[in-house]
Amino acid sequence: MSEDRLTKLEILAAEQEKTIEELSDQIAEQWKVIERMQKALEALGERFVALEERSAPEIPVTKPPHY
Repeated sequence: MSEDRLTKLEILAAEQEKTIEELSDQIAEQWKVIERMQKALEALGERFVALEERSAPEIPVTKPPHY
């Protein structure tokens, strides 16, 4: 009886170890995707600011009329 129980526990531990490894691999892949997306977002943000600066008209610095 105890030998059968031990075998079941070993099988369960092996299955859990495999699941943990698979989840760890998935998390590692997701981090790679997140890092790529962060870099792309930063690049797009920089492009947006550059385009905004080029398209915005220069506002002259003058005193308001009430001065």
